[in-house]
Amino acid sequence: MTVPRAPVPHDGLKDEARTWFENLRDRICSAFERIEDEAGDVQTLPGRTQPGRFERQAWDRTNEDGTPGGGGVISLMRGRVFEKVGVNVSTVSGSFSPEFRTTIPGAMDDPRFFATGISLVAHMCSPLVPAAHFNTRMIITTQGWFGGGGDITPMFPDSAEAQADAAVFHDGFRLACDRHDPAYYPRFKDWCDRYFFLPHRGEARGLGGIFYDRLDSGDVGADFAFTRDVGLAFLDTYPAIVRGRMAQRWTPAQREAQLVRRGRYAEFNLIHDRGTLFGLKTGGNTEAILMSLPPEVRWP
Repeated sequence: MTVPRAPVPHDGLKDEARTWFENLRDRICSAFERIEDEAGDVQTLPGRTQPGRFERQAWDRTNEDGTPGGGGVISLMRGRVFEKVGVNVSTVSGSFSPEFRTTIPGAMDDPRFFATGISLVAHMCSPLVPAAHFNTRMIITTQGWFGGGGDITPMFPDSAEAQADAAVFHDGFRLACDRHDPAYYPRFKDWCDRYFFLPHRGEARGLGGIFYDRLDSGDVGADFAFTRDVGLAFLDTYPAIVRGRMAQRWTPAQREAQLVRRGRYAEFNLIHDRGTLFGLKTGGNTEAILMSLPPEVRWP
C-alpha cells in the first residue's frame, strides 16, 4: 500500500502552475507567429517562403509500474525567421530511479515526484538574430521548489549589436528580479554565467541571462509570482530583439560561422545540461528533451 507523504505548500499550486505554463506557452507561440507574419521579404533560408506556424504533438508518459505518469505537448515551428523553435510544456509524476534520487532534494526520503514546466529554445535563420533559451518549472518531492531562467546566444558575441541585444535581455530580467528581491538579479546572473559555461572549451555558451534552481523562500506564493514575472520578462524582451534584427542582410560566411557556434550549443546540452539529464532519467519524451538541439550544425 502506498503511504501518503506529508504535504508541502507547493501541492496546492499543481493545477495553477500547470495552467500558467500552458497559457504562457500559448502567448509565446502567438508572439512568434506574429513575427513570422511580419517578416515579409526578409532574407531567409532556401524554401522558407511562407510564415511558419506551430505544430503541436501531445505525448503521454507511463511509469515503470504501468501507471499513468502525465505527459506534455511539443510545439514546434519552422519558418522564415525561426529556423527551428520549440515551446514545450509537460506535467509529469512518478518515482525517481535509485541512482538518480540521490541527486534530487527530498527524493531519498520518498522517491515520488511531481514536475510541471515550460521549456523553449529558438534557433534562428539569420545569423544576426541571437538564439535564446528559456524555461521555468515547479518540482515537488518531499520538498517543493521553483527553478528556471533564460539566456541569450548571439552568433557574434563580441559585436556591438550582440552586446546591445544582451543588454535589453538582461534589463528585462533585472526588472523582474528587482520587483521581488534586489539580491536576485546579481545572484541569478552569476549563477547563469557559471552554469552556461563549457569547461572543456573554457568559454561561455553565450552572453548569459539568469538561472535559478531550488527556489524555496518560505513563501510559495511569492516564489510562484517571481517565476511568472520571469516568463513575462522573456516575452517582453526576446520578440523585440528578434524584430530589431530580422531584416538585416547577412552573408554566407556569417551563416557558416553561425553553424559552427551552434556546435557549442549542442555540446553544452548533451554534456552538461541538467534539464536534459532530468528528462532522460525520468522517462520523459526523448523528442521533447532533445528539441533544444539546433537543426543544422557544423564543427570546423
